[in-house]
Amino acid sequence: MSFIINRRNFLKTVGLTAFATQLPPLAQGYPSPKTILKPPRLKVGDTVGLINPASPIDAKDIEQVKQTLAGLGLKVKLGAHILDRYGYLAGTDANRAADVNAMFADSSVQAILAMRGGWGCNRILPLLECDRYRASPKILMGYSDITSLLLAIYARSGIVTFHGAVGTSTWNPFTVDYVRRILFNGEAATLKNPSPNRDNLTSNSIVVETITPGKARGKLVGGNLSVLTAMVGSAYLPSWKQTILFVEEIGEDPYRVDRMLTQLKLAGILPQISGFVFGQCTNCIPKDNEDSLSLTQVLRDHIQPLGVPAWSGSMIGHIKDKFTIPLGVDVEIDANQGSIKMLESAVI
Repeated sequence: MSFIINRRNFLKTVGLTAFATQLPPLAQGYPSPKTILKPPRLKVGDTVGLINPASPIDAKDIEQVKQTLAGLGLKVKLGAHILDRYGYLAGTDANRAADVNAMFADSSVQAILAMRGGWGCNRILPLLECDRYRASPKILMGYSDITSLLLAIYARSGIVTFHGAVGTSTWNPFTVDYVRRILFNGEAATLKNPSPNRDNLTSNSIVVETITPGKARGKLVGGNLSVLTAMVGSAYLPSWKQTILFVEEIGEDPYRVDRMLTQLKLAGILPQISGFVFGQCTNCIPKDNEDSLSLTQVLRDHIQPLGVPAWSGSMIGHIKDKFTIPLGVDVEIDANQGSIKMLESAVI
């Protein structure tokens, strides 16, 4: 009897081990294509395809974006389902994904801009034809919930994507300047907050805090923290080995940021990175009379033990003045200076 029991246990163990070896570790990430593809740079006269893969918008939002892009010398082509509504989503999953696929396949479109974030992009990831995108790499830009598309398309197609303004963002001189420098001029820019001065009140409120001093190099990858953590365990995240991870957030109490960073640590993601940049956490303040750690304490608790250069306060996130951040290019960060130095152009 004992032989039979032991044999059963052995076969059960072997079977589970064999099954487990077929599953990649959560932290491994998708094996991105060896060749990273850079999209062609923007030129005056190019056409930008507008899509809305997350939450609904109004027709007036489109008119404002048209005027903004016209000021940059760009034309506009609307996604077929850009004004669709399906509850709190901008149309059905199938139709929102169809607009993304159609824009990548359309030879008359040179870049793709998401209208807004919200929620919904994670739902359409299985419907994206990422393998086909490699035949026509294009600039794709957005932030917040668009993080899903930026990470998934970079991971599955190897195309450099861009964390930056959405259509409904404030396209002020600061934001437009980085769009021009990185997407039009192909500049390998250094992204560093302006020095506070009396003429720039906005940057006076953006303080850079060094978490761990030093410099580090790696491929820049990241986006919205809550969206990123919601993708952990899926096949739509890239490899994290020796990356510079950047994140930003809005409207989350420090304990929720704590929970999300804990998830990235337990999933084995944080131990793999070579550097860390925390952008802005807009309205991330504990409720009145609430016993809470500060955001600074949370970041130090999770990031300092990694021993990698790290800092917070970059102009990334739900703010008016924002950098254009390329995912997938080599950069060097300086945690003492609070800078991200691109080591190569993000476009060709």
